[in-house]
Amino acid sequence: MVDSNVSSVVGNPDLIEKRRKQIVDAATKLFSDQGFYRTTIKDVAQLAGVSAGTVYLYVREKEDVLLLVLLQVLEDYATEIPKSIESLTDPLQRLMTIVDAYCRVVDRHRAATVLAYRSTKSLSPERRLLIQQHETETNQIISRAIIACQEVGVVRPLNVDVLTYQLMLVAHSWALKSWYFKSRLTLDEYIAASLDTLFAGALTDTGKTQFDTLRLAGDRPEQGVQS
Repeated sequence: MVDSNVSSVVGNPDLIEKRRKQIVDAATKLFSDQGFYRTTIKDVAQLAGVSAGTVYLYVREKEDVLLLVLLQVLEDYATEIPKSIESLTDPLQRLMTIVDAYCRVVDRHRAATVLAYRSTKSLSPERRLLIQQHETETNQIISRAIIACQEVGVVRPLNVDVLTYQLMLVAHSWALKSWYFKSRLTLDEYIAASLDTLFAGALTDTGKTQFDTLRLAGDRPEQGVQS
C-alpha cells in the first residue's frame, strides 16, 4: 500500500500486506453496510476470520482501518491509471484512456468509493489532508492530459481544473449512483456516453473528428460528439 503512517507490531512486510488486505476487505463491507461508527474492531476481525487481537497487531485503532480502506483505492488510481497510458502517445487517446481506467478502478472499488464520500470526515484533519493530497496527485494526471490536448488543438481553451473534476466525478458517479446506472447501462456504455457528453463542450472541431475516429477504432457503440 501507499505510505499510510499506520504502524504495525509485525515487522514482516509480506505478512503485513496479507493481513491488512483481509482486514481492509472485511472493513469495506462492514463500514459500507452498517457505517463506520457502528462497526467495531471485533466485527471486522470476525468477518476477516481473525481475532480482534490479531487486528491490533496490524493497526492501532479503527480509524487506521478506515484510512487503509480509502488508501487502497487511491493506490489503485496511482498505479492503474498511469499504466493504462504507458504505450500511448496521442494526447486525446491518452485522455480518453485515463477516464476509462479511472472508471474501471472505481468499478472494482464501488463500496470504498462511496465510503470515501461518506466517512472521510471521520478521519483526523491530518489524515483528511493525506487523502486530499493523494486525490490531487491522481487529478494531476488528468490535468496534464487535458493541457497536452490543448497544446495540440483538440481541446479548446477552458478551465482545466473544472474539466478535471468533472471527469473525476464521472468516474465516481458510477459508484455513487450505481443503484441507477447498473440496471440501465454496462460500464462500457456508461464510459462512452459520459465521454460523449463532456467532450461535446470541450473539444475543438478537430478534436471532435479525432474523437469519433478513435472511438470507431476502439469499436465504441455510442454516437459521436455532435458539433
